[in-house]
This record gives sequence, C-alpha cells and structure tokens, in this order.
Amino acid sequence: MTKNTKIYGVDISKDVFDVMDEQGVHQKFSNDPSGFKSFLKTLDKDGLVVMEATGYYHYRLAQFLYRKNVAVSVVNPLQVKRFIQMKLSKVKTDKSDARAICEYAQKNQVPLYNALNETQAECLQLFRLLDSYLKKRTAIKNKLHGEEALGRPSKVVYHSLNRTLKHLNKEIEMLESRLLELVKKEQQQQLTNLKSIPGMGTKTALFLIIITDGFTKFENASQLCSYVGITPTIRVSGKSVRGKSRISKRGNQKLRNLVFLCAFSACKHNKACKELYDRIVDKGKSKKLALIAVANKLLKQAFAVATSGIPYDENYRSKLA
Repeated sequence: MTKNTKIYGVDISKDVFDVMDEQGVHQKFSNDPSGFKSFLKTLDKDGLVVMEATGYYHYRLAQFLYRKNVAVSVVNPLQVKRFIQMKLSKVKTDKSDARAICEYAQKNQVPLYNALNETQAECLQLFRLLDSYLKKRTAIKNKLHGEEALGRPSKVVYHSLNRTLKHLNKEIEMLESRLLELVKKEQQQQLTNLKSIPGMGTKTALFLIIITDGFTKFENASQLCSYVGITPTIRVSGKSVRGKSRISKRGNQKLRNLVFLCAFSACKHNKACKELYDRIVDKGKSKKLALIAVANKLLKQAFAVATSGIPYDENYRSKLA
C-alpha cells in the first residue's frame, strides 16, 4: 500500500453495502452483481477496498473485486470494533461503520485478500454447514437427556428426537467424508504431516487446514493461537482482583474445543507436551491451566509442521518449540 492509494471503507449487509472514502464521500449500492459493477465504476485505479469478514455477505463482493484486479482487504471485525471503542464513538450506523473501517485501514497495515479457488470455497461452505449441524446435534442430545430425566412422558417426542438425531448423524458423516476427500485432493501431504504429531487427530488436522487455508492466513504461530482462542487470560488488578487463568475464548469455538480435547491425548503421547504439562502442575498450577498450555503447544507444533513441510520430529525442538 502506498501513500497515493485511495482507501474505501465498506460496511456490508445482506441486501446493500455502504462505502465511505477518505474524503468522506458516502455511497450505497445493492449487494448483487449490478451493485458490484456500479461500485467498480466509481473506484480509483489504485484504490484499496477494505471490508469486514461477515461470514457470508462480504464473500461475493470480495471475489468480484479481486477478479477485476482491485486491491481488496478483508479485516477481522473484532479489530475494527475495538478501534471504534477506542474512539469512544456513540454513533452506530452503516455509514459510520463504513467510515470507521476506512479510518482503521488508514492507521493500520491491512492484509491483502486472496480469492478462494473452487475447492477452498466448497470446503468453507461444507465446514459452515457442518458446524451448524454439530450445534443442532448437541441441542438434540441435550433435549433427549431432558426427556429421559422426565421419564419419557411423551413417546412421540422421544422418538421424533431420536429420528432427528439419526438423520443429523448421517448428514454430519457425509459432510465430514466430503471434506476429507477435498482436503486429501489438495493438501494430502500437509494432512499426513499434521497427523504425525502425537495427540493430533484427523478431524482436528482437517479443520485446521480448512480454517487456515492450508496455514496461509497467519504469519506466525501466535496469530493462529489467538485466532483459535487457546491463549490464557490473566485477571490481576491491584491487591483485590486475583482471577484464575482461563482460555480467552475469542476465537473459533469448534476448533478450540477440538484442540483442547487433543491436549488430553497429547499429555500422554506427545513427549514435549507431557513435559510441559508435568512442569506446570509441579509448580502448583491448576491442571486446567496446564491443559491450556498444552493446547497452545499443539497449535505451535502444527504451525511448524505445516509451514516446514516435514513430519513431526520430537527431537527437533528448535523447529517445533
């Protein structure tokens, strides 16, 4: 990005997106191909379009602009939110959000967007649906447990929930199978290398590859740990506040849960993780804090293995620290 680059902040929603440039010029377009083309006509040749990652709504616009050779950046909405909070702004509109995104890009280095290929796009779509089904399955299981506690007063309800659970299990199995097929096609070696880490399961390795686009989204392991949310937060203030350390929980919940489960296995089978766990517990720290540290260690090992292109080696500590 150069000083001559004109920045456009974009606040995007389901039907429309608001645009604000550095001069304070505000425009609104429809979130469809027609609106994309109209927006494209207003852009400077060397302009930079910055938008938040919205899950779904930003995707088509970002892909369209990328293919038209327009510089695009998709930023973390949490970072923009903190930026707005620091300004103590009390106004919350689509227009003000677009302005805030523009100002954020002016004051911070923002990453350039790389368009997803067809396989990456399908993996992302499959993963989101899978995540939705997994949450529904958990809700159904909890409901079934509640019905059993009541003594099954309604057999119709009980059997309906069981049928739904069986159907969800089949759909989840199908989606996971398709995801594994696609990742093996594009990232077989990386998947094999990640599974060589003691304690790292196939599902966790699979999800790591999908969410990180083959570990290309992050520059270092610390960024990955922060994204997943496996970083301890310490609450200490003065003499009165002495809170327990806990996971930050600001990242991807599904992946965080998987990595945390892997930590239990890593404590037994991963030499470096076991040594770390024992060292923390021997110091009198809680086992939960030790498990958080192990989960963090696993992610760092995964990042090192994925970016080096070589399988895990427990004796190669300098690389897999």
